[in-house]
Amino acid sequence: MQPEGPAEQIRSTLARIAHLADTGSVEDYVEQFTREAEWNMPANPDRGIPAQVRRGREEIAAGVVERRAAGIQGPGTFTRHVTTAIAVNVTSETTARADAVWTFYVDTTTTPKLSGVGSYADEFELEDGRWRLSRRVISRG
Repeated sequence: MQPEGPAEQIRSTLARIAHLADTGSVEDYVEQFTREAEWNMPANPDRGIPAQVRRGREEIAAGVVERRAAGIQGPGTFTRHVTTAIAVNVTSETTARADAVWTFYVDTTTTPKLSGVGSYADEFELEDGRWRLSRRVISRG
């Protein structure tokens, strides 16, 4: 088997982030981000979530903990993040960009319902030998 190239490693990281948002630990989730990552999310009035900008793993982790405490995502909430239509552009040996479409499902053990759709505009950096998310801008719609 040939080793994965940067684009495939980035696609795997995006898939891992989606899985960990729903079923993983907060620690494993934030390990997918660079130490100084930036995470931007618009307001979601349907869920009562204000617009947010989180900088660094500690702030990103705090956002995850808040959403989990509110029952919005995470283990036991029966939600699923799905990331598709991923286009990766490796811009240098240590940086890349990716655009993707996301869908968010709720009630996945009974009657799954599409709760949201949008896009991710992501930036990646090679940090400690791994491609990690360094900036995410989330758009709805």
